[in-house]
Amino acid sequence: MTKAITICLVVVGLINFAPVLGVVSAQRLESAYSITLMGNDLAILMRHRALLFGILGAFILYSAFVPVYQSAAMVMGGVSMIGFALLVLTMGGYNDAIGKVLFIDIVGIMFLLAAGILKFVIKAD
Repeated sequence: MTKAITICLVVVGLINFAPVLGVVSAQRLESAYSITLMGNDLAILMRHRALLFGILGAFILYSAFVPVYQSAAMVMGGVSMIGFALLVLTMGGYNDAIGKVLFIDIVGIMFLLAAGILKFVIKAD
């Protein structure tokens, strides 16, 4: 069961870590989200967002192998992914690339839910 928690958290960690590539360039972000970053201000904010996702993803990946951090990683990942899903679904009017990110986050939420059930309901740790 502990191995299943690790696998779930690795999947969630990779999902959250993937946007870190946006730190490299604004063009990567524009391509990933099918958007145009108008001006340096927005590019800086989006690149910083990519950095924060890298930090979150790295922490979740670390927690996959260090169980003492798993609860915190699950909460942080859940708040981030569920928050994004709620923003997308309540605002609407998003492009296909954002829809793809939403789908990926929903998959991640399912993996987080599975990890949480294993850890806290079945007490696999």
